[in-house]
Amino acid sequence: MDLFGHEDPEEYAERRHRELLGTEKAEPHFASHEEIEKAIRTCEACPLRKEGGLGPVLSSGPSDSPLMIVGEGPGGVEDDYGAPLIGPSGQLLDKALFSVGITRDHVYVTNIVKCRPHGNRTPTIQEGSFCGSIWLVKEIELIRPKVIVGLGKVALRFFLGRDAGIIRSRGHWINYHGIPVMPTFHPAYLLRQSGRELVNAKWQVYYDLLAAKEQARKAAPDWVWKSEVPPNLLASLDEERKRRHRV
Repeated sequence: MDLFGHEDPEEYAERRHRELLGTEKAEPHFASHEEIEKAIRTCEACPLRKEGGLGPVLSSGPSDSPLMIVGEGPGGVEDDYGAPLIGPSGQLLDKALFSVGITRDHVYVTNIVKCRPHGNRTPTIQEGSFCGSIWLVKEIELIRPKVIVGLGKVALRFFLGRDAGIIRSRGHWINYHGIPVMPTFHPAYLLRQSGRELVNAKWQVYYDLLAAKEQARKAAPDWVWKSEVPPNLLASLDEERKRRHRV
C-alpha cells in the first residue's frame, strides 16, 4: 500500500493468485498454444468475466511469430468475433503494420486483459497486472517472441512494472525478462487525434513499428512478414463468432 491506500499492482496480482490458486498449488504448464487457449476460454478468475462480455477473447496470428503485439483489452467488435484488435482500432493497426511491410497473419496479436471491460472502459492497472500475470506471461513463455510491441498505457504499465505515461515512454525500449519491448500509441489514441497531432502520432507509430520489425528481423532473418493478399480477419472468424454466441 502507498500513503493513500493504493495497492501496488504486483502485490495485488500476487495476493489474488494466492487467494484463487492457493499458495501450495503449482503454476500450470502449457505444452501447446491449443492448451493455453482452452484454459483461457474457461477462465473466471476476476470480475471482468462478469461485466457483460461474451467471454475471454483469444489471440490471432501464428504462435511461432518472432513479433508479438499486445493491446489493452477487447472492445465490442473483438468481444463479438473473439479476436483482438479487429474493430476500428484494429483496422488502423493493420494499416500501420502494412506501412512497414507486415500483414496481420504474420504476427501474433493478443491483449493484456482477455475479457471486455463494461462500456469499453480502459482496464485499471490492477486488472491489467492481474490478468496479465495469469495469461500473458504464459503466452510469452510458450511463444518466446523475439520482440514485443506494447500498444497503449495498459501494456506499457504491465511491461514496465509501474505507472508511467505513454506519451513520454513510447519509442523507448523496455527490457522484459530479456525480451525487448517497444511501447507505442494504441490505435484508439490515434483515432482521437486530428490535424497535425494525428500526423505526428502516425509517424511516431510508424517509426516504433519499424524499429520493432527490424529488431525482430535480426533475430529471425528467415521469417516472412507479409502476404501478397492481406487476410480478411472477420471472414476467418465466422466460426468463432458463432461459437461465442452459442455459449
